[in-house]
Amino acid sequence: MSHSDLVLLHPPTVYDFRKKTILYGPVSDVVPSTPIFEMYPIGFTSIAEYLERAGYRVRIVNLAVRMLNAHHFDAENFIRKTQSWLFGIDLHWLPHVQGAIEVARLVKKHHPTSAVVMGGLSASYYSRELFQYPEIDYVLRGDSTEEPLRQLMDCLSKGGDLSSVPNLTWRDGNGEIHENPLSHVPDSLDDVMVNYYNHILKSVVRHLDLANYIPFKRWLRYPIMGVLTCRGCNRNCTFCGGSAFAFRRVCNRDRTVFRSPEAVAHDVQQIQRISRGPIFILGDIRQPGDEYASRLLELLRGQKVKNQVMTEVFGPASGDFLRKMGEACPGFCIEISPDSHDPEVRRAMGKNYTNEAMEETILNAVMAGCKRVDVFFMIGLPKQSYQSVMDTVDYCESLLRRPELEKKVIPFIAPLAPFLDPGSLAFEHPERHGYRLLYHTLEEHRRAMLSPSWKYMLNYETQWMTRDEIVNSTYEAGLRLNRLKAKYGIISKDTAEEIERRTVRASQIIKQLEEIMALEDSVAIEERLAKLKPTIDNASVSTVCEKTELELPVGLIKLNPLRALWSLLTGQ
Repeated sequence: MSHSDLVLLHPPTVYDFRKKTILYGPVSDVVPSTPIFEMYPIGFTSIAEYLERAGYRVRIVNLAVRMLNAHHFDAENFIRKTQSWLFGIDLHWLPHVQGAIEVARLVKKHHPTSAVVMGGLSASYYSRELFQYPEIDYVLRGDSTEEPLRQLMDCLSKGGDLSSVPNLTWRDGNGEIHENPLSHVPDSLDDVMVNYYNHILKSVVRHLDLANYIPFKRWLRYPIMGVLTCRGCNRNCTFCGGSAFAFRRVCNRDRTVFRSPEAVAHDVQQIQRISRGPIFILGDIRQPGDEYASRLLELLRGQKVKNQVMTEVFGPASGDFLRKMGEACPGFCIEISPDSHDPEVRRAMGKNYTNEAMEETILNAVMAGCKRVDVFFMIGLPKQSYQSVMDTVDYCESLLRRPELEKKVIPFIAPLAPFLDPGSLAFEHPERHGYRLLYHTLEEHRRAMLSPSWKYMLNYETQWMTRDEIVNSTYEAGLRLNRLKAKYGIISKDTAEEIERRTVRASQIIKQLEEIMALEDSVAIEERLAKLKPTIDNASVSTVCEKTELELPVGLIKLNPLRALWSLLTGQ
């Protein structure tokens, strides 16, 4: 196996997920990945491309997807055989805390002289606490660590003063922790995220290794690809660790930095050469202003995009914007997340718009040629009661039964789980927003991820709902919405029946787990959990909705290998 200067490892949420009995529940039902959250951060690709331009050899290894796709894959043996003087592990979202620390432990076990560096939003938030684990040597804080990581690698390989590396938290030879200023907060992305999709192609060819670069378990069957428009956010959603408030607190970022419309359009063009799957433009392209959105849509219109394009709107959109979207990307799709049908709950979440404005947006989108509008609702919100959750499902039916929106609106409902994000308004000021935090420290969250049920993972309750009520309302709402989707022809009768069986079974398992955990004999607990594992594993995937409900149509030929090869050879 070839030697690399840096190996970027993406861990599963729980390293021993193939052995441990854990009912993850519907925590990932409305995202492409499984409850193992095997999709690695897009920052891996920009880091790899940036460092290779600086002369370093970088490799990405998606351990989580390898462990999911092959039960015989020995992750520890793979780590043992992988040679590098520096290993990077992402701890972006907090559910990865157990897996990230365990992977770091394995790296140190087999490569004691190699260094381990962590990064990501959660690593940034808990940068000092991470050093309670002796496997961690460095933490790079912030949302743009390409250049600080290059400086760290220069220091480690050529000799230098670690105190000069911006954003770095590190431990010296005496065990003392140092926290360098978080001063690298670039206001331009011109020098990062450059041809990173072409770089991934080159890496796959160089290492003859597609398996480690696959973004998520089902990607070869459904090759959706994302295009990042910015770092930071203009919005302040209460629970979000990627909000403007959280970015200021965790990343020292006072304002959102946007990639140019030309860079975003270039990514779309590159993806078309690789894949025929959907292209997801991440982030509301109206955030920088109407001029930015118009310019990007003008460029996309000129490219004659053939892939289906999906994008987000963070609130109601004008008919003019949606018309331009339809002209630029025929058959486009949009996502909107009102979180609740109740405007009062929505305002408590930091989203101040009416149902009428949202419905007008949906109608205008359909009139502009939008093929599909995904509408996402959540459970576990401020001012949201059990009955309010059920009322949200009733509101979904009011959308589904509108003849002008027939089969164009796809509603989803899922719990805010497993954690309130550290750095978010709700995590930092829980009482102010009606939350009661149950876990605070990194170690508390690490232990929570090993709980036998997602109910015990939840790091919060609200003034309006206990953890039991959040769990029970999730299953009841999921069942009711599933039946509505079958009633209005969104999903087939067979699919609805299968989802109902899984949801009912998962709800029953919750009660079984409570009985097991009430036992006093730890050996008996482990034995009974082991017997339940096959049933629990089956109940943890696509619980309240089917993964295929998220998918857009893709033809039989999903990738463009010849065009990808030509792009690789020409560098275009």
